[in-house]
Amino acid sequence: MVSKARSRLPVPARPGPRRRPATRPREGAPAERCLFGTDGVRGVVGEAPITPEFALRLGRAIAFVAQRRRSRQVRVVIGKDTRLSGYLLETAMASGICAMGGRVMLCGPIPTPGVAQLTVSMRADAGVVISASHNPFHDNGIKIFGADGFKLDDAIELEIEELLRGTVLDERRITGAAIGSAVRVDDAQGRYVVFCKNTFPQQLTLDGIRIAVDAAHGAAYRVAPAVFEELGARVHALGVKPNGLNINRGCGALHPGHVAGEVLARRAHLGIALDGDADRVIVVDERGQIVDGDRIMALCALRMLAAGKLVKRTLVTTVMSNLGLERALGAAGGRLLRTPVGDRYVVEAMRRGGYRFGGEQSGHLIFLDHATTGDGIVAALRLLAIMVEEERPLSELAAAVMEPVPQVLEGETFARRLPLEQMRRTERQTAQIRRRLGQGGRVLVRWSGTEPKLRVMVEGEDPAAIREYAAAIIEAARRDLAEQKKQEAGP
Repeated sequence: MVSKARSRLPVPARPGPRRRPATRPREGAPAERCLFGTDGVRGVVGEAPITPEFALRLGRAIAFVAQRRRSRQVRVVIGKDTRLSGYLLETAMASGICAMGGRVMLCGPIPTPGVAQLTVSMRADAGVVISASHNPFHDNGIKIFGADGFKLDDAIELEIEELLRGTVLDERRITGAAIGSAVRVDDAQGRYVVFCKNTFPQQLTLDGIRIAVDAAHGAAYRVAPAVFEELGARVHALGVKPNGLNINRGCGALHPGHVAGEVLARRAHLGIALDGDADRVIVVDERGQIVDGDRIMALCALRMLAAGKLVKRTLVTTVMSNLGLERALGAAGGRLLRTPVGDRYVVEAMRRGGYRFGGEQSGHLIFLDHATTGDGIVAALRLLAIMVEEERPLSELAAAVMEPVPQVLEGETFARRLPLEQMRRTERQTAQIRRRLGQGGRVLVRWSGTEPKLRVMVEGEDPAAIREYAAAIIEAARRDLAEQKKQEAGP
């Protein structure tokens, strides 16, 4: 089969001034679990729970739970990003698994989706990622995949938490020849590169395409440039010199202006900015403008819909996605299914309903036909395939795909959080604004899942009005929290 020529994409012109794009951190609603959030356990290294003692005990708990479902020796894949503390936590985690008789397969620095894929392909019983994603280097985290490559469900995470608190692990001691072992998987990165390349259409190449790739000095610092280069692209690599301390610092998905500058300087066709563990992607077009997750989802979903490949004609996304995305999909005969914030909730809804494509505005894109979790490299390849097949620049594709409704995001951190149902002024103000917006807008008020920060999102046709609405809700919240503090202080 003859590969389609890549050189027909126009050479990007030198544009005028650009606005610096902004990104949003991922968040989610808290569950009944205490340690596990929507993306594993995360915190400052050296402070509970991110300590070597905790990592060792968690390794024991993971092996214990996995062993109850297996008659053979438990096998666990461990991957990490490039943080200095990764060595500390990796060693402690492996020790805990070995202490329970398990076999550890150490993969070194590799993206989160790479661990999920290797867990399945190597027939392991669990996969562990040591990463704090987009957080600064002094933070770290631990997230766990099951044998199927999907993140553990709430019930299993709760079971692990109960083991950590109880005495069962202390009563189980392995001795002698039953003690586990650890091996290093030297070709882990190569395996993942092959996996990523196989998601790109066989009849296409990236010959003639110039791509600026910012790996954030993180887990994809080797694999990301390799994937695109081996498919034929000319890659200008940024953020590929990790030193243990510089992950996400002024680069990557948190700072897409970095890659945008390289796109303009190199007259590249596309800029790709990954976060520390490369499970999400921020894309910049040839003009240096950000193309957010909503537009990428629209581009992919509408083409899947037209080709009859969007299962049940449904795209799964979160409550944060723009109303414009919902309208664009509806106009084409599709529908949008919304979930709480957090890619795990998107995946859960996809599996429950049998859907195959979903994602978040923040850049987590999940193609279940290829991966079990968000994968920044795979998502970029899907977008590149559209550009190559249609021979159109990204700016043109993105501009035509949807008309976003103006959206305002505001947040304020308080000394404590108060259940929304107890915040009467906030509830009344929110209800009043919803009535004013009617069908032409949306309001979302929620607490962050990781800190006492109130998040307010307002969408509507009048940008000035929605800014006022968001400010009014924040002010109502201030008054609610002040009144609660006064009542607790007493007379």
